[in-house]
Amino acid sequence: MNFLNLNFFNFILVFLESFTFYFFFLFIFLEFVDPLKFFVYLLLLGFVSFKNLHKDFFNESYTNVIYFILVCLTFKKFIYFLLFKFFKNILLEGIFTIVFLLIPVAAYSLLDRKIIALVQRRKGPNVIGLWGLLQFLIDGIKLFFKEIIVPTRSNSRWFILSPVLASSLSFAAWFVLPVHPVLCFYNTSLDLLLLLTISSLNVYTIILAGWSSNSRYAFLGSLRAIAQIISYELPMFFSIMPIVVFVGSLDLKSIVFSQASIFFIFPFFPSALVFFICTVAETNRAPFDLPEAESELVAGYNTEYSSLVFAFFFISEYASMLLMSGLWIDLFFGGWLPFFNFLDFIPANINFGLKLCIISFFYVFIRANLPRYRYDQLMNFGWKILLPTSLSFFIVSLFFLVLLDLVPDVFNLKIF
Repeated sequence: MNFLNLNFFNFILVFLESFTFYFFFLFIFLEFVDPLKFFVYLLLLGFVSFKNLHKDFFNESYTNVIYFILVCLTFKKFIYFLLFKFFKNILLEGIFTIVFLLIPVAAYSLLDRKIIALVQRRKGPNVIGLWGLLQFLIDGIKLFFKEIIVPTRSNSRWFILSPVLASSLSFAAWFVLPVHPVLCFYNTSLDLLLLLTISSLNVYTIILAGWSSNSRYAFLGSLRAIAQIISYELPMFFSIMPIVVFVGSLDLKSIVFSQASIFFIFPFFPSALVFFICTVAETNRAPFDLPEAESELVAGYNTEYSSLVFAFFFISEYASMLLMSGLWIDLFFGGWLPFFNFLDFIPANINFGLKLCIISFFYVFIRANLPRYRYDQLMNFGWKILLPTSLSFFIVSLFFLVLLDLVPDVFNLKIF
């Protein structure tokens, strides 16, 4: 009996995919067209899509071409936006940012292998290039030219899209993270909330990858991802609340500038420690790499992946580690601010880069030295240690902030 043949779940996924696509376009088109005209167009798209729900994604790709042509003929202002704003500003800058991010991701993957080899008293990569520094380039070329193998009974649509979505979400979160007082791709007053939302969506790509592979090992890996996310999301939320209350803003730039006198790691050390542990679980790194435990599940949700689609998951993992390191730096380590005031002549990007190297090193060091938890041990650790610690420290810090009248007026909190 094939317990992964879930037709109802497949229907729900296609349903959500369709309406997510439509409402995304609704969000954009309402800026350019008459809402009534777009509502009629929306009904037309919905009718055609539900008629073709049972058919294969790639066989029906011509319908997407028809949709795009219909959009081009109907919405002229949207075409102007697409050509002169999206491609000129957003797309080109986004491609440049992604290419620029691939360099530290590749270097970090090589550093990971080198440090683990040093801890295990072996040489590690040392053949390709000087001291093996070009190993990541050869690995990337090899994966790029290998054939993409799709399992026969898998859901080919989600099997291919899951790693692409994973890497896209990892890079999209980097657009929100401020690494410089001026240079930031997308900055809002709620960028901390937006960044945590984007990073939390990555677990759904793991769930989709495990389910769509039609493999028991991959499916069990995705179930572990579900058990893991419900164990660390609440402690992660409560660990950042003392900072949000103290600063009175969800803007990461405001949080960084509030650390001009003292880094938040010192007054909020328990929150900093809990948040760092939660980021290790967020990125599926040892000792919390339960969804891809090699000794138990072959490779977990990665079992059926090879070639370029495996490279997407690989890039997503290391980009997420650098992202979480950068977020921890902005929240607790002063962001791009110098370590000491007399070092203010050092450029902001160099300050942030040095801190990023220091914090990202701990991910590798922890992986090289700590054994893997069982998933029940992780859940006990999350619910019985991390959650009470973060919640109790939040209550205590809130009490002292209100008592010392350090809470911004935006919260209007008083004891008496």
